[in-house]
Amino acid sequence: MKIEMGESLFYSWLRHVKECQIVQTNWKVSPQWTLCHEDELEEIRRKTDEYFAKNYGYSIYKKNASLSQIIQQGECDALGISIQDGENKVYAVDVAFHERGLDYGSRGTTVMKVINKCLRTAMCIYGFIGSKDADIYFASPKINPGILQDALPCIEDAQRLMDELGYRFHFRIIANNDFRDTVLNPILLVSGGVADTNELFLRSYQMLSMFDDGKNVKKNERSSDEGSVDVSPNTANIINLKNAETLAELKIGRLAQTSLRILLEEGRVSDEEVMKMQDAEYSKEVFDLAYPVLVRQDSDYNRVRYYCNPVTVNGVQYMICSQWFEVPANNDRPYLLRWIEEHT
Repeated sequence: MKIEMGESLFYSWLRHVKECQIVQTNWKVSPQWTLCHEDELEEIRRKTDEYFAKNYGYSIYKKNASLSQIIQQGECDALGISIQDGENKVYAVDVAFHERGLDYGSRGTTVMKVINKCLRTAMCIYGFIGSKDADIYFASPKINPGILQDALPCIEDAQRLMDELGYRFHFRIIANNDFRDTVLNPILLVSGGVADTNELFLRSYQMLSMFDDGKNVKKNERSSDEGSVDVSPNTANIINLKNAETLAELKIGRLAQTSLRILLEEGRVSDEEVMKMQDAEYSKEVFDLAYPVLVRQDSDYNRVRYYCNPVTVNGVQYMICSQWFEVPANNDRPYLLRWIEEHT
C-alpha cells in the first residue's frame, strides 16, 4: 500500500495536536454507504456552482455532474474525530506537496481544485457522517503568492455561503509559513514519547534526532552581532514555545504537559520555583490550578489528577498536574502562556 509522507504527517497531527481518538488516512466514500440529506446537499451543490460561475467564471464541478457523481468522488487524505465529553468534533485534511509550489494545471484550475475539494468534503461529511460542524483544511507547504491570492477570497466566499445555509463548517488553507507554524512545529513539539511505528513522519524525525547528542550541534550564523544559534531539537523546542501561532494549535492539556516538561528538563526553572510549584497556594496564584503543579513521584498524591509520565529535574522525578481547563468559567490558558513567556 502506498504511503504518502503528507498523509503520515497529518495522521500524527490529528492524533497528537488535535487529540483525535479516531484517525483514518486516505478516507474514501464507499459505494455501499447510504447517502442522507440529498435535498440539502443538492442545494449546496447548486448554490455554490452558480455563485462561483457568476462571480469568478469558475466551473468548480465537472460540467453537468450530478450530486451522486460529485459525492462518489469524495475522499480526503486524513479524517479525524475528537470525542470530548460525549461530543464529536470532525477534522478533514487534504494535503498536497508539489516541490515547486501547488500546481494542478493553470492558475484558475488550481484554485478551482482547492474549492472543489473543500466543498465536496463538507458535503461528504454531512451526507455520510451527519455532521454540519467540521474543520476542513487544504494544506500545502508551498503555494505561490498568486495562487494563494486568488484562492483565499474564494475560500472566504465558500465559508460565507455555508454559513448562510446554516452549516458550521470551517474552511481553511494552511500554506507556507502558516504550514510551518500551525502544523509542522506543533507536531514536532509534542513528538516526545510517541513510539507508534505506524507514524512514519514522526519516526523519521525521531531517528534524525537520535544523532544529535549535544556534542555535535550544528550552528547557523545570524549576524556578526548575534553570533551563532544552536539549532538542536531541544533549542528548536524552546523557539517553538515562543511562537504564538504554534501554541494556539495545542489544546491546554497538551500545551501544559509539553511546555512544562521542556522547560523543566532544559533547566529554565530555578530550584526555588520547582519547590514553589509543589505548593497548592502558589499553583493557584500563578497557574489558577486547584492542585500543585508538581508532586514528587515518591510522595502520596492523587494519581487521578496527574499525568502518568514523570519529568526528571536534578535527578528527582516529579509528576505534572493534569487538571487544566479552557472554558469561560475556568480558563487556565492565559496563566500558562504568561508563565511560558517568562521562562523562554
